[in-house]
Amino acid sequence: MQIELNKPETHRELFTRVGPFIWINLLIAFVLMASTCPSCFLSLEGLKQIFPDFAFSFCISSALSYGGTVIIRWLDRKIPWVVYPFGRLFATVGIYMAYSFLVSFVFVFVFAWLTGQLAIQNIPWGEIFRLTAFPMQVALIIMAIFTTWSWLGEWRKSAVEAERLKAERFASQYQSLKDQLNPHFLFNSLNVLTNLVYEDADRSAAFIQKLSKIYRYVLEVQQEELVSLEKELDFAKNFLDLQKIRFEVNLQFRMEEEKGQQFYLPPLSLQLLLENAIKHNVASKENPLFIDIRQKGNELWVSNTLQLKNQVEESSTGIGLENILKRYKLLNAKAPTIKKGESEFLVILPLIKIEQ
Repeated sequence: MQIELNKPETHRELFTRVGPFIWINLLIAFVLMASTCPSCFLSLEGLKQIFPDFAFSFCISSALSYGGTVIIRWLDRKIPWVVYPFGRLFATVGIYMAYSFLVSFVFVFVFAWLTGQLAIQNIPWGEIFRLTAFPMQVALIIMAIFTTWSWLGEWRKSAVEAERLKAERFASQYQSLKDQLNPHFLFNSLNVLTNLVYEDADRSAAFIQKLSKIYRYVLEVQQEELVSLEKELDFAKNFLDLQKIRFEVNLQFRMEEEKGQQFYLPPLSLQLLLENAIKHNVASKENPLFIDIRQKGNELWVSNTLQLKNQVEESSTGIGLENILKRYKLLNAKAPTIKKGESEFLVILPLIKIEQ
């Protein structure tokens, strides 16, 4: 996106800024005059009497407000609240009060001279300094308003920016975790296919067909943060059917799903659990590997018989349970439960319900 700098304001844009500024300062001048002489507003003679003081109040209020805006904007660039909170507070008070005193002094001097209350030959400096006390009190109120407004604005901007960066970081981390799945899954599948090609051509062809269906699903959910439980279970069945081509009766599985409510979970979570089960456990005719996937309310229980191999396959890259735990954490969801018994390994995946 390109931002055009120094773009001249249209008449409407200028009015939307100048108009409220004038009305606010007129209101301030009215309040100041009403507090000192409320009866003056009840007659034409009274209005004529207070008009000079009203004009003085409006001018000095406008000068203090405009100067405060300029000072705040300059300090926002030079001394941000978030980086230097105490330094910014001291700078705001010091610079604005010095500016207010100078403006008040000049306005009091000029006003007294224009109304004939002083002669250049005999200037009552003490009286002028005394008269600047009231504008300085007004300046304190304006400074408090500007300081609070500036601090809240900076805090809101910082909070929004922090949330944006947090969301971007989480999205980047989540995508990075998902990107690890494709090469890992493909690497293991190609290793299996390499062995099957030399053993049985028909089984190799069936394996390739199943693999293409599975990989299509992987590509479909690659950009998704959540997928429905139904789709994930269909994928798990295809994945296990694929593995049965390799292991035949050495691998057995059962799947049970409760119909009713719609639940979701991170995509390809089951693939990681099933890969771990097959990779780390013995699957033979004497000791077939049994995998059970069962929905229990708002949880999905994934278990397998625990019959660990003596050595873990070299293709293991450490991706699996840790990947799933991180993905649930990035989704701010309840963490999965991992239980390891003497004869069974169980992972309980919390199912996520999306509020409509």
